[in-house]
Amino acid sequence: MSVHERDWPSFVMLGSDGGQHMDLAVEGVTCAACMVEIERSLAAVPGITNARLNLTSHRLAVDWQAGQDLAAEIVERLHRLGYTAHPFDPAAIRERGDREGKVLLRSMAVAGFAAMNIMLLSVSVWSGNATDITPETRDFFHWLSALIALPATAYAGRPFFRSAFAALHAGRLNMDVPIVIGVLLALALSLIQTVQHAEHAYYESSVMLLFFLLIGRFLDHNMRRKTRSFAENIAALKAETAARLAPDGTVREVPLSKVLPGERVLVRPGERVSLDGLVEEGTSEIDQSLVTGETALKAVGAGDQVYAGTLNASGNLTIRVTAASGATLLDDVNRLIETAAQAKSAYVRLADRAASLYAPVVHLAAGLTFLAWLIAGIGWQPALVIAISVLIITCPCALGLAIPAVQVVTSGLLFRSGVLLNAGDAIERLASVDTIVFDKTGTLTLALPELVNRDVVSQEVLALAGRLALSSHHPLAVALARASNADTPFADAAEQPGGGVHARDPEGRELRLGSPTFCGADPAIVEAVHARRLGASVIVFRIGEEPAHVLLMRQQLRPDARETIEMLVADGYAVEILSGDRRGPVAEVACELGIADWRAEASPKDKIARLEQLAAEGRRVLMVGDGLNDAPALAAAHVSLSPVTAVHLSQAAADAVFLGHKLTPVRSALAIARTARRAMVQNLWFSALYNVVAVPFAVAGFVTPLIAALAMSGSSIVVTANAIRLRLTSSPRGDRG
Repeated sequence: MSVHERDWPSFVMLGSDGGQHMDLAVEGVTCAACMVEIERSLAAVPGITNARLNLTSHRLAVDWQAGQDLAAEIVERLHRLGYTAHPFDPAAIRERGDREGKVLLRSMAVAGFAAMNIMLLSVSVWSGNATDITPETRDFFHWLSALIALPATAYAGRPFFRSAFAALHAGRLNMDVPIVIGVLLALALSLIQTVQHAEHAYYESSVMLLFFLLIGRFLDHNMRRKTRSFAENIAALKAETAARLAPDGTVREVPLSKVLPGERVLVRPGERVSLDGLVEEGTSEIDQSLVTGETALKAVGAGDQVYAGTLNASGNLTIRVTAASGATLLDDVNRLIETAAQAKSAYVRLADRAASLYAPVVHLAAGLTFLAWLIAGIGWQPALVIAISVLIITCPCALGLAIPAVQVVTSGLLFRSGVLLNAGDAIERLASVDTIVFDKTGTLTLALPELVNRDVVSQEVLALAGRLALSSHHPLAVALARASNADTPFADAAEQPGGGVHARDPEGRELRLGSPTFCGADPAIVEAVHARRLGASVIVFRIGEEPAHVLLMRQQLRPDARETIEMLVADGYAVEILSGDRRGPVAEVACELGIADWRAEASPKDKIARLEQLAAEGRRVLMVGDGLNDAPALAAAHVSLSPVTAVHLSQAAADAVFLGHKLTPVRSALAIARTARRAMVQNLWFSALYNVVAVPFAVAGFVTPLIAALAMSGSSIVVTANAIRLRLTSSPRGDRG
């Protein structure tokens, strides 16, 4: 189906802001200049509010105002620019990417084989020119070189020719245009010199240029393919259908979009959980490494939370859905990955602007060089050789790869460390952090409280309390039910709002669970028990007229919190706690972690005021928080992180989200960001210095087209290799467990 025949409005979706949204896969994108041109052209269309092109997946996300039909116009504009658009399909993108990789690999093999043979012939000519080669033998070697170079260039140069000709047909320039002009001019000049029986020809320059450029482009393609696989692997975890349970117990397979919150679904052994929800019936073991990073299976039963994408290992589970399709944790993770992939940092924007201006500058420099040497009287052929050298050596490929190559590798490192970016420039801001402010509840501690005085409670009492807790929605009761592994609630249990829950056991005794007043507990006893754990919350359980049992629930520190805080301080970061919790619990956690600077009972305004105070002191603050009251502070901080267990508003406000129960990803993100920023700066400086040094030599005539090809291709390989080096040098590696 052609571009014009396709029913494009059918691929339009409702945007997050109520407007229109469409995702397209764009063919023909080869460099940062292409990305800038597409985004700038679409931004000029009235009604379009946002256009972002992902250079990794070639995914174009376009948003426009509601009530307008711009889908066909967007595709038509892309077509006029020389690009082909398709509805975005990850499977099709992967297939096209695999085909492109094979084309690059075959082209590289042909160019490399041809270059070796031409160089053997060229070395013979060069050495013979200095000794006693006959003109007939030299001409024969030149014609042999032409016989190898012409078909090899036609085959190996296809990726560049297609891109350059499409750009010129659309009346624009990209980075492939000077490459193609340089290659064709070198071939044409070499043929002319061969016909004229000249001593020199430059066939090796054309083929060597293509060979080294193809190496750089294949490395870049391979990095992007690996980064795409992260998102594809997560997307593959999502089920397409769910086994919905009707009220009469019948099971029917339905699309995920047809299942609403509150309905029940059945998950059989070996199937992936289709939607987020709470286990209502059954016991099993779940592989939830997506959420926690733990490779060990977790036992789940009635009342336990399970997430879409996790794998059910053993028993049948009946799940009460809490989040419909599009609102699950897996969907949130996918959105974060896509947002980070489409966003752009300040360094990328700088490279984009430079690359978009560079192509016309390259042609102008080569043209002026040719005219200057022609006026100097050296003849048109030597002047053209120098101009070709300038054209080749100044091609801005290294500049175009400098930042994207680092970002591609860094996003993979962060993902493996359990960190998902939500902002394109988060890497640079993380790298500049000198102060870290932690929220306490749900950040330094785990979100769900645990029973801390289990040793003073008998198993019989704990089992009865847990069964009663199953009938309450209070967070402490939910945590108690989980701690007791209870799975059978009392049939006659009833909850009294603000008080607790009560029922009768088989022996006729009244059971009560809730506040001290509701359970009739002695305040002095409660106070005495509570005094031992100031940071704990109290829930009381009473059996008939027996003395009440005081149960203490407390949010435990993340398993590696103390170790991580100590390492962050050793790394030179200033660390403090800024919490809305009571002074007692905050003081206890601060003492346990060795953090001297802490503030409790802080409102959202107080938190923002503290961040502004730190900013006024010249500090660059990383805010790590998870609660609803942390969202304004997360948005106000220099950069922010939020755990995956955070409320959606906090995740949206944060610049990145970290997975798992541990705090290690926070330190990993900082370490990887610092290393990445150094690599970005190194690549930009190298690209700039390369041109400062190389261009004068080329303009002065000291560089042959072969040396220019080696230098320009080598510069692209250097920046790509510097990015790949991050995989070997970035440490510590995060642990999501």
